[in-house]
Amino acid sequence: MRLDALTLRQLRSLRAVAETGSLTAAAAAMGLTPPAVHSQLRGLEDLAGCPLMERGEHGAFFATPEGRALLQAEAEIATALARAGREIAALRQGHSGTVVLGVVSTGKYFAPGLVARLLRLLPDVEVTLRIGNRDATIAALAGNELDLAIMGRPPREPAVIADPVGPHPHIIIAAPDHPLAGQDPVTPGELLAETFLSRESGSGTRILMTRLLDRLGEGAPWRAVEMGTNETIKQAVIAGLGIALISQHTVTEELRSGRLVALSAIGLPIQRSWYLLRRADREMTPATARVHHQIEAMRGAFLPSV
Repeated sequence: MRLDALTLRQLRSLRAVAETGSLTAAAAAMGLTPPAVHSQLRGLEDLAGCPLMERGEHGAFFATPEGRALLQAEAEIATALARAGREIAALRQGHSGTVVLGVVSTGKYFAPGLVARLLRLLPDVEVTLRIGNRDATIAALAGNELDLAIMGRPPREPAVIADPVGPHPHIIIAAPDHPLAGQDPVTPGELLAETFLSRESGSGTRILMTRLLDRLGEGAPWRAVEMGTNETIKQAVIAGLGIALISQHTVTEELRSGRLVALSAIGLPIQRSWYLLRRADREMTPATARVHHQIEAMRGAFLPSV
């Protein structure tokens, strides 16, 4: 059978004739003339290479076995098209779809909980989470790999629309038995004399630490040891290898349990905000707009309590 030449109108004509039993009634149901329905049916039989309809004793048409096989296919096609129509409408209205949310690595302590909330609120929207450092997240945003992103400081490129979604304080942490623990306040000179444990180049926290120490030291040198993850930094600080400037949201549990302490110094904590970013040159899909609205409506409730 030449399926490439088959049309939906031919299948619908077959269905109408099978259901009504007559060309005239089928034509009325389809808004066509009887000759037009006959032409559609004849064309379909030519493609099939066999009769698809026969006349009964009283002149009514009924489907041959080959016709019944095509009618079954037509029913399955109609069901699939109806389902596709519903899915398209849901996508257009934002009731379903896929949204890729990028979060900088500092946010991995709250990002899974945020996605879990979104999935409960928007069960028909698939939210995919991608976590990376600041440079990687910006590159993914520039490459149109992300629909939305959460980070501390919006980039200059690509051009984005940034909406604040919650506070993002940064503190300096030390082991509880560190000589500076409990001192109020710690002087800039005392801070600069310490070894700072820091994230890799490209990290937003690393940029913030560099600016702070350059400002405190007015150009004086300071020591820093680079470490790849916040977890490594936390464990190194607990072990007494140095101190660190870090997002308070990454050490909430350690501060509560007393495994780490926040140093008191002028200008601390450094108050920043988390921002929800979207490309300025791209229209949000309906699903993305719904996710964006839900994150804004939470007003930072997904952030760890500090």
